Amino acid sequence: MINKKSKIFIAGHRGMVGSSIYRKLKKLGYKNLIVVDKKILNLLDQKKVYNYLKRNSPKLVIIAAAKVGGILANSKFKEKFLYENLQIQNNLIHGSYLAKVKNLIFLGSSCIYPRNCKQPMREEHILSGKLEETNDAYAVAKIAGIYMCLNYSKNYKLNYKCLMPPNMYGPGDNYDINTSHFFSALIKKISLAKKLNKKSIILWGTGNAQRELMFVEDFADALIFFINKRIKEPFINIGTGKSYSIKWYARFLMKKIGVQLKIKFDKRKPDGMPKKCLDISLARKYGWRLKSNFDVGFNKTYKDFQKIIKINQN
Repeated sequence: MINKKSKIFIAGHRGMVGSSIYRKLKKLGYKNLIVVDKKILNLLDQKKVYNYLKRNSPKLVIIAAAKVGGILANSKFKEKFLYENLQIQNNLIHGSYLAKVKNLIFLGSSCIYPRNCKQPMREEHILSGKLEETNDAYAVAKIAGIYMCLNYSKNYKLNYKCLMPPNMYGPGDNYDINTSHFFSALIKKISLAKKLNKKSIILWGTGNAQRELMFVEDFADALIFFINKRIKEPFINIGTGKSYSIKWYARFLMKKIGVQLKIKFDKRKPDGMPKKCLDISLARKYGWRLKSNFDVGFNKTYKDFQKIIKINQN
């Protein structure tokens, strides 16, 4: 049983997801949170990771560390997405086993599902078809992590479980147009167009691809809900169960940011997966309920974006 005095190691605590998990746990009164800067602990170094876990003996390891990016980065640097993600998760999962850590939560992604997956995507749809080519390297790494956790748990009587979120957004997001996910890229493009008094923006693809989007603080709440749950399945989807088109998100953001722009589509660029929407009925069976407000999530995210842009300009 994990309680508020238990040692919890959060790998990737400076990223958008990891930092949100850290803040939520701290706010709830968890006293023994372990974090370490990547300059001190390189998660790509197997020996150092194992020694760190053995020395600190956490009761729970949360793997929020990963190499992530949008469609451009995923397509262009497949070898890096494969190597770094496999190495990070292998070191943390195997290292946790060697260090006798009984509890671990591995965070995956909805990109594990096939390109033409039935919608909404259920857990049993994994490996039922060909992956989306633009993010297949990242997906392969995450699928490997799921099966590592499954088999380590089964063979060594461990509680290593996996949660699969959709696209996420929130404070601490990456707004670099070349490496960011679609929503943060839209925020940056629309805000910049407003500032420069532009009349239009260019978006990749057709704008018809549908994406599910979850506020990172809502996901952190879900993870904390599942900390002490024993799950039978290899992994569980965590999301909103709703998806909208890229066009819809662009228009939503223009309304919120207070600008009207013409949207031009570069159809030479890929859409990525036609639709990604998670079936969250299994999570609900365990008693989890989403408490979400898209307006609240956007307001917190946009405030953080403005702060980041201001810092970068100074």
